[in-house]
Amino acid sequence: MAGGKLSPRQKMINLMYLVFIAMMALNMSKEVLSAFGLMNEKLAESNIISTERNNSFMTGLAEKVAEQPEKYTPLKEKADQISVLSNEFNAYLDKVKSEIIADLSDPTDYEAMDKSTTLDQKFFAGGKVTPGAQEFLDNVSKYRDGVSAAIKEVKEVDASVANDVINTFSTDDVKDRSGVNKKWLNYNFEGFPLVATLTKLTQMQADVKTTESKVLSALLAGQQASELSFSNYEAIVVADKTAFFSGEKFKGRIVLGRFDATLKPTKVMVNGKEQTEVQNGQIMLDFPAGNVGERDVAGELEFKEGDSIVKIPIKSSYTVIPRPNSAVISADKMNVVYRGVNNPMTISIPGVPNVNANAPGLRKVGGAGKYMMNVTTVKAREVSIKVSGKLANGTTVSDRKKFRIKDIPRPVGTVRGEDGSIKMARNALEISSIGAILPDFDFDIKLKVTGFKFKVEGQPTVRVRGGRLDSKAKSALRKAKRGSSVQIIDIKAQLTTNAGYKLKKISPVIVELTN
Repeated sequence: MAGGKLSPRQKMINLMYLVFIAMMALNMSKEVLSAFGLMNEKLAESNIISTERNNSFMTGLAEKVAEQPEKYTPLKEKADQISVLSNEFNAYLDKVKSEIIADLSDPTDYEAMDKSTTLDQKFFAGGKVTPGAQEFLDNVSKYRDGVSAAIKEVKEVDASVANDVINTFSTDDVKDRSGVNKKWLNYNFEGFPLVATLTKLTQMQADVKTTESKVLSALLAGQQASELSFSNYEAIVVADKTAFFSGEKFKGRIVLGRFDATLKPTKVMVNGKEQTEVQNGQIMLDFPAGNVGERDVAGELEFKEGDSIVKIPIKSSYTVIPRPNSAVISADKMNVVYRGVNNPMTISIPGVPNVNANAPGLRKVGGAGKYMMNVTTVKAREVSIKVSGKLANGTTVSDRKKFRIKDIPRPVGTVRGEDGSIKMARNALEISSIGAILPDFDFDIKLKVTGFKFKVEGQPTVRVRGGRLDSKAKSALRKAKRGSSVQIIDIKAQLTTNAGYKLKKISPVIVELTN
């Protein structure tokens, strides 16, 4: 059916057509025409079964998405993309088949399908590529290129799967038995009896179904191979106990743990409380350590699997000891530091009156371990704070802690202090100020709007300087219809305390005019 490396099935089909051509030269019998018709029916029946199998795969994948959305949603989206391409191409082939047998009184009278006139007129009239032929080639190319490109975007799937799709649906020139290059369309369809063409189109639909099934299986296999890769494992040292005295022998074991950032349990209970924070597939625990002594950690994980809930018990322990052996470092606002602002920090070591703390952008601002940290110029995503001090017995204790560095969240545009989609009278909007805020941000910082774009339906977009509508914007506003919406977009703002910091793109505001 195409040039390049052919599958055994395709070689068999091509051989069948060569035999068919030879028999035509010997005034082919009606029985052969019927045989092709029966083959077409068998292929059609097989295609129905393949469709059901592929639909079952998609249904199963949808169930997996419901169980583990973060893990399987990207896979489902790619499978949907390929399924849409396959369904569209299959529907187009059905349309072509319907057109070429439209004039037949009995579409199952295969012995009457011995002429090539119908398709020859559609594809080869006038000895050149007809619009119908070009449409056919375009649809083959759209399917081939679309599916192969989608596969190549999935790094877990072997490249040979995409190459197989390209070879199966290739429309490159083909060498005939005498070694002469012929156009793919002419080689496969010109001069063939109608029943042969009908069978070949049904075979193309079978190739589509087979390709879809193969690709869907490759996607799932790639996902499973990625999950089972040793690159997802980490060596974990498990000590027999969580605290050892000086002079003791360390006893423990090393186990392999698999980390999956997309795996989230349905429910996690630890020491009677539900834990909801999950990062990179790890349940983050956060609760008071308790009094000095050995403390238990007990609970269970719950995962949804089909119609069942699988429960995995949690059992461990830790020791709370009184002697300070690490620095206590905490951000007064939260467990991260932000660029563009001064981050208050409290740094101390219990039992040590004087400590030394060093980190990029860190400076002491007062007594009692008060520091200020500004990481605006730090390009890394993490910063380490080194702390050291001496205990009363002269022993030096030191520690190092890492803090994540985040950018200031995306600001939200406002009109008269309101954000999102709002309703407002025309005259009120004319005198309102355009602003920007950082909702739910723990730092009390102000933003100053330096400009924005004002868009009225049917009017050119107006660029405005400052934080209020200028004359041009007001003129455009007066031309807006009652009940229409105007947009305040591309809002530009800066920190009042740090004009050089580049904020993220500010969300627009939509105003529905009430008059």
